[in-house]
Amino acid sequence: MMTKTLRSSTICLTKKFLLMRPHFALFLFALIGLLSCNNQSSNQSVVGVTDSTSTDSAVVRPVIVTDSVVHDTDDPAIWINPQDPSKSLIIGTDKDADGGLYVFDLAGKIQRDKFIKLKRPNNVDIAYGLMLSGKATDIAVVTEREANKIRIFSLPDMKVVDAGGMEVFKGDSAQAPMGIALYTRPSDKAIFAIVGRKTGPAAGYLWQYRLADDGKGNVKAELVRKFGEYSGKKEIESIAVDNEMGYVYYSDEQVGIRKYYADPDSSDTELTLIPNKGFTEDNEGISIYKTGPNTGYILVSDQGADKFHIFKREGSQADPHAHELVKIVKVAADQSDGSDVTNVALSAQFPKGLFVVMSEGKVFHYYKWEDIIGKSN
Repeated sequence: MMTKTLRSSTICLTKKFLLMRPHFALFLFALIGLLSCNNQSSNQSVVGVTDSTSTDSAVVRPVIVTDSVVHDTDDPAIWINPQDPSKSLIIGTDKDADGGLYVFDLAGKIQRDKFIKLKRPNNVDIAYGLMLSGKATDIAVVTEREANKIRIFSLPDMKVVDAGGMEVFKGDSAQAPMGIALYTRPSDKAIFAIVGRKTGPAAGYLWQYRLADDGKGNVKAELVRKFGEYSGKKEIESIAVDNEMGYVYYSDEQVGIRKYYADPDSSDTELTLIPNKGFTEDNEGISIYKTGPNTGYILVSDQGADKFHIFKREGSQADPHAHELVKIVKVAADQSDGSDVTNVALSAQFPKGLFVVMSEGKVFHYYKWEDIIGKSN
C-alpha cells in the first residue's frame, strides 16, 4: 500500500511541476523510470543467475543454470569422468509421460545426442564398474514410472544395456517406481538397486535388486530383499546410499529420514529416524558429501522453503546414528526435491566439488560446494 500511495503522490507533484517548472519535471520522470528498471532487474535475480557472490547473504545462488528441458526436471546424478573430471556429466530426469533422460555438461548445456525418451522417468542414480561382457561398465539406472520398470544405460555413451528394461515390484498391487539408489558393496563390488514407489505397505516398502550380466552383455536384476518402514503419510521418493559406510537413507515425507544397512545380508532393523523437525512440509532430496572415510555431511531438501538441512554424516561419538544438524542453507532453486553432490574437484569453477539440484522452471542448478557449506564449517 505504501508503494501505491508514494506513486500517487509522485504523479500529483509531477503534474504541478510540469506546469510550473517543466525542466525539473522532465528530470523527475527520468529518475522514476530509472528506479523502476532497477526494481524489475532485482526481481529477476533467481533464474539464470551465474554469479554466486550475491549481496543477499541469506540466499546461496548457483554459478550455472542448465538449459531447460521440455516438461519438468526432477532428479539429477553426477557421473565423474575418471580420465578428465572436467568432462564429467550430469544426468537428469524430465518427469512426464512424454519425458526422458537428459545429459548435461559442466557448463549446463544439453548433450542432444545422448537424450533417451522414457515414460515418466522419476529418479536416477549412477554406479561404476559393473562387469558386462567382461568389461567394467559405468551405468545410469532410472525408474520409468509408467512402465513399472527400471532402465539401465552405459556411461558416457548412454547405450541401452537392459534389453528393454526390468519390471520392478512384480506381482505386487503397488508398483509405480519412483526413487532409486545404487549400492556398491565394498567387499566384492556387487552392485544393487534399491527402489521405492508411489505407495506401498507399512513394512517391506523398498525392494532391493542385485544387478549382474545376463550372459549376453545386458543387465539382469534379481530381487534379494524387501525392507523399510513406511508411515503412510505421503510417499517415499528420495533414496541415497553411503557406499563406504554401508548405509541407505530415504525420505518418508513429512515424517523424517529413515536409515538402514544397505547390504542385503545385514539386519533389516531401522537404525535411526532423523525427524522432520524444522521442515516446512516435505523432507525430500538426499545427498551425501564426504570429507573423509567416515566424515562429511548429509543434505536434505526442505522443498517448501527452498532450503537444505545439513546434518553430520558421522553421527556422534556416543551414537553413530545420531546425526546432528549443522546448518540450514537457503538456495535460489525453487521447490527442489532432487539433488546430488560430489567432493571431487571437477574444474577450476568447482575446486571443492559440485552440488546440483533440480529447480522449478525446467532446469537444474549447479552450486559450488564452498558456497553451500560456508567458511565456518
